[in-house]
Amino acid sequence: MNLLYEEGGDIKLATVQASSGSGDAESWQATSLSGKKIKLKAKEVWLRFEKPEAQAVMDEATVLSKDIDLQLLWDCAPEEEFGLVDVSQEYFGEQATIAQQVSLGIALQGAPVFFRRKGRGRFQRAPLEQLQAGLAALERKQKELEQQSAWQQELVAGTFPATLQSSASQLLFSPDKNTAAYKALMAACTQTSESPAQLMIRCGAIDSPLAYHQGMFLKAHFPNGAAHSQNIAIDQANYAAAIAELPLADVKAFSIDDAGTTEIDDALSVTELVDGGHRIGIHIAAPGLVIAKDDSLDQVARSRMSTVYFPGDKITMLPDSVIEQFSLDEGDSRPALSIYIDIDAQGVTNRDSLQMRAEMVPMAANLRLEDIEHLVSEESLADEATTYPYRNELSILWKAAQLLHADRQEKRIANGLRAEQLGLIDPNALARDFHFQIKDVKGVERVEIVPRQRGSILDTIVAEWMIFCNSASGQLLADHGLPGLFRTQKGWGPLRTRMQTTPGPHEGLGLDYYAWCTSPLRRYSDLVNQWQLIALAKHGVTAKMVAPFPPRDASLMGIAADFESCYQTYGEYQDRLEKYWCLRWASQDGESKNVHVRHLKEGMSRLELVPLHLPIPELASHPRMTRAEVVLSDIDLLQLSAAVRVIEIEAKAEVPQVSAQEDGSAD
Repeated sequence: MNLLYEEGGDIKLATVQASSGSGDAESWQATSLSGKKIKLKAKEVWLRFEKPEAQAVMDEATVLSKDIDLQLLWDCAPEEEFGLVDVSQEYFGEQATIAQQVSLGIALQGAPVFFRRKGRGRFQRAPLEQLQAGLAALERKQKELEQQSAWQQELVAGTFPATLQSSASQLLFSPDKNTAAYKALMAACTQTSESPAQLMIRCGAIDSPLAYHQGMFLKAHFPNGAAHSQNIAIDQANYAAAIAELPLADVKAFSIDDAGTTEIDDALSVTELVDGGHRIGIHIAAPGLVIAKDDSLDQVARSRMSTVYFPGDKITMLPDSVIEQFSLDEGDSRPALSIYIDIDAQGVTNRDSLQMRAEMVPMAANLRLEDIEHLVSEESLADEATTYPYRNELSILWKAAQLLHADRQEKRIANGLRAEQLGLIDPNALARDFHFQIKDVKGVERVEIVPRQRGSILDTIVAEWMIFCNSASGQLLADHGLPGLFRTQKGWGPLRTRMQTTPGPHEGLGLDYYAWCTSPLRRYSDLVNQWQLIALAKHGVTAKMVAPFPPRDASLMGIAADFESCYQTYGEYQDRLEKYWCLRWASQDGESKNVHVRHLKEGMSRLELVPLHLPIPELASHPRMTRAEVVLSDIDLLQLSAAVRVIEIEAKAEVPQVSAQEDGSAD
């Protein structure tokens, strides 16, 4: 005997091997068509028959079920609940064969829109309204499947569907996985063995791997676009009122930056004193005089937290109009927060002379490193016959900067750290600072990556006086009990360097206090600290009563955490795009490139000429700074990877301790 039953939603047949019991308690030991041994009870069986053979019945029923007219079957079915045999006689007639009855079972089981299941082998036709709604849904689903299939074939063929062009970015970076478009994309990727990004680049939906890396970052952090709203700007009436009360500083300030700097945050001045000493001024652009906590510009700055830098471009924290109004550009007087310190003829600072003022600062010059750095040396600074812009001022600043550096090294040693050396340390050392320049050469982007060795005299002058400014600002905040965003470094471990709202030492720099304040046009932490310092400059000992952030302000703690996270994320994006352009550099003259690398640790090495880190397992057992010649090939600009083949392993090169300016901590 053969039995018809349902298992897992499928109609199946089995041949009885043995039976037991009777009536409703009857059960059978049977073998399914797949050879599986099963046990069935009477209530689980839809139909029993002796002949034909089970396999022949199933083969015929499967074919017949495909031709059953479900609408006619629904019309034939009674209003009330019915069984399989009953409806088969209505549809096929009283002489319905076993195969026909089984085919109806398959059709009924597979048509939930037309028929509701009421039990094993029992059904009831769906109400007319539900049937019509279900059929409409099926029609829509069929059209979606047809559209999905058409899109899939277009994608496989290398054409991105025109109807999906407007949603290409969303489809790649934040897709709705339930849509036909996403399913078509993934099906096409499966068919072509490509990733979604690879396929969309091939189809022209995104321009290049660079567009993919940029789009992924923008979608995550600037979902509404990186451009600033044209409606957000400085209120000129407020600006005029803010600067009207500022005194004009009796200085001639100058800045020192590279040619690409457009946000000039800081400048220096040197004023001669009657006793032979000099007053050094560090002047910081002061947008905090006009931007107020919680106003529209503050909300923009806080949402971004920092300017995002990457090769070839940047995303500014503040709108260009604001930067232009507060940047310390030459030829005009600009609002600034100034810190003054007196030094004697030998360059020794008098800490008791420290002053801070909000004022208008005349900007006499914007010096560019590319124009003057090669002229500045120990010899030229000492030779009064040598002429170049601000030679005398730079000589005075350099003498004092060396003493500031020496003072910090004493504290580093007291903290158990090695002293850092000024100047160019070792010609064999790996460069840590690079200038990326993206050029269009006959319609093709090419990248030039030029190493810039830190530690020059101008580097040291800028670094030491900015470190002093940040340290003095932290000291002023701490002395007056004002909270701020302090950059601290103490002990060891992953949280060694962090941002906090209470004063703390920076052991790496050899400072008791350190609060970022020299880049308020580029970093939100510096703008926050500037608000606190402006309150101090204007109100002195009563600053705590009027400062935007009082002691133990919970919102300031939140800002510290948000800034830390955001600043790290932006740094990772900069590293990612630098790696992209390094790989472009390696591949722009051919498919492979011979280069020299230095082993760092755990099999990770870095190219000597560019800041590209790659894993090279063959060097894992060699000492640090082992030099090797390798060939780069199979460069993947999407995965940011390359195959590396070692040609020759050379001798180890020793590299001494780097200075704070070289490792970036001077900022």
